[in-house]
Amino acid sequence: MSPLEQRKQQIELYSTAVSEFFLECSGEAALVRSVFLLDKTQAPILWNDFNSFVSMEGVWVGSVCVSASRKLLSHVLLLSGRGRYEDEEHLGVVDQIATQFARRTRLKYGSRLRVSAPEGFCGRSKLVPKLSRASPCAITFSWRGYEAGLVVDVDTPNAASRTVQVM
Repeated sequence: MSPLEQRKQQIELYSTAVSEFFLECSGEAALVRSVFLLDKTQAPILWNDFNSFVSMEGVWVGSVCVSASRKLLSHVLLLSGRGRYEDEEHLGVVDQIATQFARRTRLKYGSRLRVSAPEGFCGRSKLVPKLSRASPCAITFSWRGYEAGLVVDVDTPNAASRTVQVM
């Protein structure tokens, strides 16, 4: 499989996970708005109020990160019937989205790929590891008038031989 075909497959895998999350919680799928490459030296994230990422190692090396606004996550909490709207609850929702990535990845690659538990955080309070040498692929979504971001930053193990911390 060519690198371009691999990239397309990764984008489809993770963008489908985001769409399905919103479809399950609201009956309305999130829609892909745009797909673009970030600079190789840029942190693999589209910063927002709440962020969560999973890292992976095996047939791929890298991370997948989701970023969403407080308003979007509050709407999800409202639909789920939760009565609290604290940071902890918002982080729980963004971690649930990242868990979808982990689940889909494990289903597709099985034991050939180790996937971390989601790591959620508020704003820019945490360094995001740059695990691959590839240009991260950013995907923006819309759902009920809100925007969210997804960054797929994965590469083959040979190409990603060093880890760089960027902010």
